[in-house]
Amino acid sequence: MSGSEQESTYRTTHGTIERVARESYGRLVAYLSSNTHDVGSAEDALSNALVAALETWPRDGVPQNPEAWLLTTARRSFIDLARHRQVAEASEPTLALLREESKDMTFSPQFPDERLKLLFVCAHPAIDPAMHTPLMLQTVLGLDAARIAHAFLISPTTMGQRLVRAKTKIRDGGIRFEIPQERALPQRLGAVLEAIYAAFGIGWDDMAGVDQSGRDLAEEAIWLARVLLQLMPQEAEVQGLLALMLHCEARRAARRGPDGRYMPLSEQDCQKWSLPLIEEAERHLREASSRSRTGRFQLEAAIQSVHAERARSGGIQWNAVMMFYDQLIRISPTLGTRTGYAAAVAEAKGAEAGLATLNAIDSDDISAYQPYWAVRAHLLQQLGKTSEALDAFDRAIGLTEDPAVRRFLLQRRG
Repeated sequence: MSGSEQESTYRTTHGTIERVARESYGRLVAYLSSNTHDVGSAEDALSNALVAALETWPRDGVPQNPEAWLLTTARRSFIDLARHRQVAEASEPTLALLREESKDMTFSPQFPDERLKLLFVCAHPAIDPAMHTPLMLQTVLGLDAARIAHAFLISPTTMGQRLVRAKTKIRDGGIRFEIPQERALPQRLGAVLEAIYAAFGIGWDDMAGVDQSGRDLAEEAIWLARVLLQLMPQEAEVQGLLALMLHCEARRAARRGPDGRYMPLSEQDCQKWSLPLIEEAERHLREASSRSRTGRFQLEAAIQSVHAERARSGGIQWNAVMMFYDQLIRISPTLGTRTGYAAAVAEAKGAEAGLATLNAIDSDDISAYQPYWAVRAHLLQQLGKTSEALDAFDRAIGLTEDPAVRRFLLQRRG
């Protein structure tokens, strides 16, 4: 084989390994740790299996079932890790279980159940509630600490340290990797919903309209919500979350212009929105509303529903948007909710009222929050306060990572 052929084979094989790792990491960790209580060791074992794949697949060829190969190799590595840690007595039940499971190495397609199980395990009350969502994002969905840290506006090092402590507590506390009894599911549901929505948000931001990894993560979040709805069909907030994500997903094709230009929601061509997804979202939202248990995700979905109405009527009922935001603030007074409310107030009552609403937000909270500065710049510009608007635009531009959004803000600034 010539040098160029070898290089081509390596690139192809390496790309396959990256794809399998991206698509299956969370499922494999969930499967490996479903009976062992040790997420950290499961991740170490899978990392060893990926290294082994990088060494052997270019030489021997990609196996017919790459995921099954990784699972088999990771199981062996898991056993070796347990032995090397000299915990034979404590680990013997786990080793015996793994040896028994290894007799049948068929790769099960039923991993959605395992992943959902692990979501609820990560919401265990013995784990710090602040770590529920980060732990789910890393353990179940395979996101690295840097991506998770960005979503939580903290440093990757800090997030990495917190995740290590949480996993250590799971292992040392012997938290069982099983879905809790049915009566305990509602107490953990909120954390699971937050994690699914956080995954969707990260994927939505990463997607930038075209990026496949972001698209995969957003679709994975929607899929998890569908599976969760099968498990808990009577929970209004599950349907509310699914409706919210479907409304956003319906607009994917309109997020960028033909030249890749960023298109804010108000300027999107609603003819490009997916009507089947909007209709499905509306159906879930109606069913959720019929249960008379209003929650955060239902209200956020209702806001998106009002925006979706533009595809039919050509306009937006901003008083309705403002009303839903007002209710949402009472339930979830987050920085994003308060910023969205200010934007709605500006549309319904004028830029001066919107700016006054923004000014009421604690200044300590907004220093690194890009949407706040983008909305503020827009309102100041409308009011003719040029100097202040330029400063706000500069803050928003400096906090923007998406090149298309940055170009959009630079044009608005000019």
